Amino acid sequence: MSAQLSEELLSAGEVKALTGSANPDEQERVLKADGIPFRRRGRRILVSRFHTREWLAGRVVAPSQGVNLALVK
Repeated sequence: MSAQLSEELLSAGEVKALTGSANPDEQERVLKADGIPFRRRGRRILVSRFHTREWLAGRVVAPSQGVNLALVK
């Protein structure tokens, strides 16, 4: 993993602290309930620091669905 990407993602310990669990299934449940976007890669949960900061600030965090070409003129 590139240094820039690894700096953007929470460490396994930080995800554990955020969710209160070391179990990936429980982490996924907590993140979904809190509305924090994440990706699951096997037993690893990937969470962006940006999304975590936005969630802590009380902002709604919606994962990008890409460019909507229907809106491009």
